[in-house]
Amino acid sequence: MTHDHHHEIPRYTPEQTAQALNPPAGRNGGDLVVETLHGLGATTVFGLPGQHALGMFDALRRSDLDYIGLRVENNAGFAADAYGRVTGEVAPLLLSTGPGALTSLAALQEAAAASSPVLAISSQIPSAGLGGGRHGYLHELRDQQASFRDIVKSVHLVRAPSQIPSAIAAAWESALTAPHGPVWVEIPQDVLLKETTLPLVTAVDATPRELLPRPELIAVAAHALSHAERPVIIAGGGVVRADAAGKLRALSEKLAAPVVTTFGGKGAFPWEHPLSLQSWLEDRHTTDFLEDADVVLVVGSGLGELSSNYYTFQPRGRVIQIEADLGKLESNLPALGIHADAREALSALLESVTGREGAEAARDAVRTVLAKVRARLDAQDLELEQRVLASVREALPATSPSFWDMTILAYWAWSAWPGPMHSGQGAGGLGYGFPAALGAAAADVTKPVLAVSGDGGAMYSIAELATARQYDLPVTWLIVDDGGYGILREYMTDAFGETTGTELARPDFVALAESFGVPAVRTTPEALREDLSKALAAPGPSVVVLPALLKLFAPTHLAGE
Repeated sequence: MTHDHHHEIPRYTPEQTAQALNPPAGRNGGDLVVETLHGLGATTVFGLPGQHALGMFDALRRSDLDYIGLRVENNAGFAADAYGRVTGEVAPLLLSTGPGALTSLAALQEAAAASSPVLAISSQIPSAGLGGGRHGYLHELRDQQASFRDIVKSVHLVRAPSQIPSAIAAAWESALTAPHGPVWVEIPQDVLLKETTLPLVTAVDATPRELLPRPELIAVAAHALSHAERPVIIAGGGVVRADAAGKLRALSEKLAAPVVTTFGGKGAFPWEHPLSLQSWLEDRHTTDFLEDADVVLVVGSGLGELSSNYYTFQPRGRVIQIEADLGKLESNLPALGIHADAREALSALLESVTGREGAEAARDAVRTVLAKVRARLDAQDLELEQRVLASVREALPATSPSFWDMTILAYWAWSAWPGPMHSGQGAGGLGYGFPAALGAAAADVTKPVLAVSGDGGAMYSIAELATARQYDLPVTWLIVDDGGYGILREYMTDAFGETTGTELARPDFVALAESFGVPAVRTTPEALREDLSKALAAPGPSVVVLPALLKLFAPTHLAGE
């Protein structure tokens, strides 16, 4: 199979040649950055300016890229992450040197854990200061790349303006090759400021490599699935990112195989489908059912802590794992490991498996498991929590995305939210919900976006109320205020009988939001649905504050449950 057709260089017309020979005056390395991003197809960039990066930011003025500037680099990283998640496109993130760059680290960890294609382009101190000497430049680090190399997929250092288009194109290709992920480009201040007579950068080709499954492995997997008596499928975020939900559904129906989606894979399978086990992975009834399968097909998941009921899932049947991230392949369970993009592998399986009887029995089994899950929840006093989540679901328009911080209501949503949702559960840091929602809104301002935070996580992102107002982004922020780090309060009470460091003084969130010019309302569980609906229907940003002490359902992974 040849890829030569990708590499034909277009013949320039005399007019194009004349343009190339006479580039506009007054351009510098920063212009090469924005021209390359435009040539790759970028339309929106996120970031925050800094002294060494000013050449890049000045060049934005001469480009037609939309710039969304956030107030904290980590929040800019979360916004870029969300833009990448909802569009499937690369999200450029422009950063300064040293403290500015380092402040984005937690967001890049989330992008890496959640496989979001974020292209971070950071400035550097002048070239003369590179190499580890202690020159004393502002923002100087001995080895800035070293701080990022543990987190991102690839690192690209630029040493001359002529390297800029190639370095950014290589990083772009890396970000979009399965598994998606964040990448790092570093450009010294003098390179960004240096005048250039290079021609304008035109269309740039950075086609991601295809990750195709090995045919002999597909043959073995198809045989096992075709002859299984009780096959089940665990669908992870890789299915969603590969846009393979249709293939997964077709395979599930052909094999009469029930499907459970991981918290990162929500939306990979229709919630109300008769073969849908939904997302109750933290429930022992689901775990038991999965353990009883004779063949378990895991697609686009590494079966990490949250996807394995805290590593208590011990399948008795044969495991087949399709995973684009080589590091996740068989990292938790022995399996027939197939290193491939989920869409390519599901397509191959769909062509290779023979259909199975037993759809009725499979549907009955799914109904039984879901009834047991429901009974377990009904035996606990959780009416408030379920009512609050239902009110949020009813208020949110069907096509609107939602972004959830690490908060008790989000832990509920992982299991109980019927359909796609985005959360910071990849790395599990606080502060994801609101800036992520801003990034998604920047990708599509025609529909409202919901952010959900607790009061603790909200304090990480308060500064971005200014961003929401400045760009008039249609984000409604639901803050569930329980006076502290609620989930940590639960964990500490369960483990130690008392808490330390979990109780928080906090602002009047309604008055604070209004001081930013963002309309806000304090609500109750009874009025939540109506207040949230109104806020989502109004143009621009808004805040809804719900004072409530929510509980999590009882865990099922602890010994003796």
